[in-house]
Amino acid sequence: MLDHSSKNDASASEDFLTELLRGLRLDGVDYVRCELTAPWGISFPAQETARFHFICGDCWLRVPEGDWIELKRGDAVLLPRGGEHALASSPDERLSPLTAYSAQEVCDCVYNVCSGGRGATTILFCGTLRFNVDVMHPLLRMMPDVMRIDALTASEPAIPHLLDAMAREVGASRVGSGGVLARLADVLAALIIRSWVEHGCGNTSGWVAAVRHPAIGRVIAAMHLDPEKNWTVDSLARLMGASRSGFAQQFAAVVGETPARYLAQVRMHQARQWLTRDRMRISVVARRLGYDSEASFSRAFKRVIGAPPSHYRGVEASDAPAFGTADG
Repeated sequence: MLDHSSKNDASASEDFLTELLRGLRLDGVDYVRCELTAPWGISFPAQETARFHFICGDCWLRVPEGDWIELKRGDAVLLPRGGEHALASSPDERLSPLTAYSAQEVCDCVYNVCSGGRGATTILFCGTLRFNVDVMHPLLRMMPDVMRIDALTASEPAIPHLLDAMAREVGASRVGSGGVLARLADVLAALIIRSWVEHGCGNTSGWVAAVRHPAIGRVIAAMHLDPEKNWTVDSLARLMGASRSGFAQQFAAVVGETPARYLAQVRMHQARQWLTRDRMRISVVARRLGYDSEASFSRAFKRVIGAPPSHYRGVEASDAPAFGTADG
């Protein structure tokens, strides 16, 4: 008799990855086209939304850790969590925020900036990408601070064509360019993330490692697909087909944290989404997650998230500064 358990476990893990990718989409996008002549330098402060840069020319990127990386024509970078960074014609140039430059609105969600000196010209396409999930989402949380796209084009040959199409759309300034750009960016983001998961992930822990571990992947998938269920370490161990102690030890080794802590993060992320996106009352969220009282839920929420649920009750899920605002 054939044993199909490995095949079924692998399918469950793949379905989990598919669900995460399917659930991540763009709710909005803003673009700035910068035509800059050296010397120039732009600082980008940290923000809650993702940043994207497509380079037509040569320049340097200062990553959130502070190191400088040289970028070439055709390179692109994605900062999934919007970390602080900078772009400049050389690492020793003086940096100014984007708000210090004069921006002209070309069309819906597209702005144009021209500034700099008398040196070589570089054109940047800079975007703010507002995903439908926040930075606590397990997909965004496990990504690196900076994803350099030139290394991913071999596995995703469509990426250069999408970047070219986006560049032409920004340059043409046609009616509806904002909507077309948003759709192109949606596809581009999905390709970048998929390619990173499949080929560019250097992490040995976290849910990405779990996806490649069929038994743990099945448990992780169950947590994410049904966060309202009254999961216990015992029930999760039974799902994996292991003893309680064996499951807890293996889960921590693969994922990097205990099952209880990971489950708490999944559930409180879901709670935060319900509060901001669906505008649920705190008492309703507490009941859905099985808490006896609103107070006990609030304590657990603050312990994981860092702020009480009342802080998020009046916050729109899509609230994020666009280019041209004080956050630059």
